[in-house]
Amino acid sequence: MTILDEIAAKTKGRVAEAKRICPNPMMANGGKPVFRRMDLPRGVNTAGDFPFEKALRKPGLSFITEVKKASPSKGIIAESFPYAQIAEDYDNAGADCISCLTEPYWFMGSNKYLTEIKSRVNIPVLRKDFTVDDYMIYEAKAIGADAILLICAILDPVQLHDYQQLADELGLSAIVEAHSAEEIEMGLKAGARILGVNNRNLKDFTVDVTNAGNLRSLVPDDVLFISESGVRTREDILVAEQMRADAVLVGETMMRSENKSKKLRELSGRPPRVKICGMMTEEDIRKVNGLHPDYVGFVFAKTRHYISYEQAKKLKSMLDPSIQAVGVFVDTPVPEIIDLLREGIIDMAQLHGHETNEDIEEIRLETGKKVIKAVILKENDDIKKAADYPAADYLLFDAGKGSGRTFRWDLLKTYAGDKPYFLAGGLHPENVREGVLVTDPFAVDVSSGVEDTDLSKNYEKMKAFIAEV
Repeated sequence: MTILDEIAAKTKGRVAEAKRICPNPMMANGGKPVFRRMDLPRGVNTAGDFPFEKALRKPGLSFITEVKKASPSKGIIAESFPYAQIAEDYDNAGADCISCLTEPYWFMGSNKYLTEIKSRVNIPVLRKDFTVDDYMIYEAKAIGADAILLICAILDPVQLHDYQQLADELGLSAIVEAHSAEEIEMGLKAGARILGVNNRNLKDFTVDVTNAGNLRSLVPDDVLFISESGVRTREDILVAEQMRADAVLVGETMMRSENKSKKLRELSGRPPRVKICGMMTEEDIRKVNGLHPDYVGFVFAKTRHYISYEQAKKLKSMLDPSIQAVGVFVDTPVPEIIDLLREGIIDMAQLHGHETNEDIEEIRLETGKKVIKAVILKENDDIKKAADYPAADYLLFDAGKGSGRTFRWDLLKTYAGDKPYFLAGGLHPENVREGVLVTDPFAVDVSSGVEDTDLSKNYEKMKAFIAEV
């Protein structure tokens, strides 16, 4: 009997016990049944647009990062296992999706891990388990998963087809995992929209990173293709890109990394993200919609870039949905910030005043949105202030509120934290390249450096800035 056979057999026993304790899998999360299959019109999915698949269909290679405590091949991977914080770190680092192990014996996973992770991140979550019964698919829906795993090697063609259909009806994406040409054909006949080729042989757990590439040509272009397991270096990612993979699933490499943001940037080769702050006019919005920075900023502090909440609401309605709007505040009452986030006028909050870590925790708890906390760097000891805000999702290092000046970038050499940070202050197209090379930030933030004298955003300057980054 192979390890995979053992896991499948143990999982069947686990499902039998779960059925005895909780006959209705939709009660698996302790709440009321969400629905029953008989209540669903044929072919209707309850999740709308399959967010897991949507995340993988964006341009470029997507990254699925994994939360797991152990594995059969490696034993304990993480003695300390703050699973929700790990997931948040992945989300903040720019992962596209999260894979959460729920298999409890070999991988030491749990359904509760996934439920809590789902409540604390803003990206789709895969329930990674060994699906051997339709009960597990209902259960996945109940605990909050956006996607499930269907492994061809432990299912027959009829099961695979039926489980794919059930996942569709419940609004769950399904990664159909294959290890051979025969299994790829089986997955395609079952109607798979996502095919994952595991570079790890689940019968003996050896790894061959060429396995996915050898099978890539068998998967049609309209079916999402994932290269799974064995990813350790940037060179491995280049191999995945060359084979035209839509995504990679990275497990142990990310789990063992102390700085998730830095490791993901290293693997992905992605440039820092770009935030263009100080949006004031409809014309500014039209310009950034054509350039697609990652973030724009609406300044609600009483500075020369100030706009009202009503103006921001109008500008946000015009903004490309792929660009996140950040509200910039200085000592604004926390309830006001919470209301703006809840109303969708902004997607994130950036705090430049005397806000406390407790204020940040309240904003995040009440809205589920991300918070950036600014730290002013002028002297060597100022970097220590970064440790005062563990609740923040990101830090922003600056020379002062809207000063338009750079600070000594070498001060960041003493930053020992693992929180992703924005580099701000005095950036413009002529110096941002140096700033990126010296500080290796998660993102860069520019305002006056891409403006004309009337404070309007200059399209060519913004374009040059993004190109330099």
